[in-house]
Amino acid sequence: MEILNLSLPATNRFASNYLEQSPEIQPFFHYRFNERTDDAKRVAELSNRSFPRLEVAEHIESFMKRFPSSEAVKESIDKLKLDNSLVVIGGQQAGVLTGPLYSIHKVISIIKLAEQKEAQLKVPVVPVFWIAGEDHDFQEVNHVFVPVNQKVDKWTYPERVLHKKMVSDIQINKEVCNSWVQNLIENFGETEHTNTLLEFAEEQILKSTTFVDFFANIIMELFKDYGLLIVDSGNKEFRMLQKEFFKQQILHHEAITSKLLEQQKQIGENGFPITIDANEQNANLFYYDQKMNDRILLEFDRGNDCFVGKNGALAFSREQLVECAEENPVVLSNNVVTRPLMQEWLFPTVAFIAGPGEISYWAELKLVFEHFHIKLPPIVPRLNITILDRSIETDINELCLNIADILSDGTVKERNQFLEEIKDKEVEALFLGIKEQLVNQYRLIESKTVELDRGLLPLLKKNESYLLKEIGFMESKLNEAGKLKHDNLLKKYDRVDLALRPDGFPQERVWNIFYYLNQYGLNFIQDLMSGRYEFDGLHKVLKM
Repeated sequence: MEILNLSLPATNRFASNYLEQSPEIQPFFHYRFNERTDDAKRVAELSNRSFPRLEVAEHIESFMKRFPSSEAVKESIDKLKLDNSLVVIGGQQAGVLTGPLYSIHKVISIIKLAEQKEAQLKVPVVPVFWIAGEDHDFQEVNHVFVPVNQKVDKWTYPERVLHKKMVSDIQINKEVCNSWVQNLIENFGETEHTNTLLEFAEEQILKSTTFVDFFANIIMELFKDYGLLIVDSGNKEFRMLQKEFFKQQILHHEAITSKLLEQQKQIGENGFPITIDANEQNANLFYYDQKMNDRILLEFDRGNDCFVGKNGALAFSREQLVECAEENPVVLSNNVVTRPLMQEWLFPTVAFIAGPGEISYWAELKLVFEHFHIKLPPIVPRLNITILDRSIETDINELCLNIADILSDGTVKERNQFLEEIKDKEVEALFLGIKEQLVNQYRLIESKTVELDRGLLPLLKKNESYLLKEIGFMESKLNEAGKLKHDNLLKKYDRVDLALRPDGFPQERVWNIFYYLNQYGLNFIQDLMSGRYEFDGLHKVLKM
């Protein structure tokens, strides 16, 4: 496997500036991701803080017993219990079949960076993946995109979820799930690896009870040999460890919101868009109504000095919510503002692996962290990876295309230029002349119609439009006949776009890892992990 490094802009302007470490974004972070001296500063900061390492490690050890494991996983748990251990952490929602490729890219990034940091810092560094199981937006995780007839086709999981259930609580109907997954994999097309992959998928479904289980079983089966640890933020036992931190969030909720808005103002004044939707009423916590299976966002009603949700259907005094955090923290969960805080209170993070959107919203939290006398961790951009099959590379070379241009914009410009070159100029001139003559003749007929019977003008216009449409139809048919002579070449443009820029989006945001496992086999993960990756902000093209 060869890795080609390319300099490409990120999907948002703020993240692009961050990759370049431009001076205008540096005030919004405490550390630089590409400066090794900042690692030492971070280690020194963490050494002056206390973390519930043992409690978290024991929880993870218990939680992971039901998932695929290895000696490397056990070693990581032991490392986490050590007083000087650090973690590289990142997270994502529990997408069906692991969701888009960028979830896999995050896992690879976490593992690879943990290995590098451990070698550099000479201390134990553990890779941890945070599954956002408390998330309730099932529509974001319930589908996979499949290439069908050279188009992107969205396959949505057939079962509906009527309430705002946390994904951790959504049960899998194993028969329905297996039937849907088997059909989906078969539609990737049969290869020498298809039967093995079908068996693999069925095994993970049979072992799973919820969508988070399904996600975790796949991830751990694929990456267990690399010492990866996982947590589920929707897990009840995990939230029991968070009770004291929930209390801090409740008692300081006004300061959290105030500092967030203050930081957002500074970012906006520097010309960057704001990522987190926030206002002064935000409490930045969800309450999970277990009877209704409904996750309700809380706000703070200043007039009545209480926390409310669901248009006032729920109401808690500050004391009641603190008591809730103490006695029943499983009903509380974080939002986009407080989840990073919770993560940093629980784990000694030497690096947080972030996608482009996360880079933007973590910047808005700097003053929130400072309120609690802690710093943002070094935010390391996850590896941006594109998988380039040998056959697609051959198409690119035959079409004389530039890979960087394709990854940024697809082949639309080059394809249109080619279509212009192969267009029959004589046919175009003939039809243009015919249409001009027709229009001129109809202007003469129109003048005569005005003289004889003005009421016939609408019919005349309709007749003219009909003839022009028929001429256009014939012109398009002749143009299509011309294109057919170059059909094989035009299909190459289609194949390149479908593989690398499907529907105009980056490959990693559309295709799923199972598509590639079907092509290359389960050992494909070992191929991906064998690469030497630098966290330099460059785009990685993996030539298979």
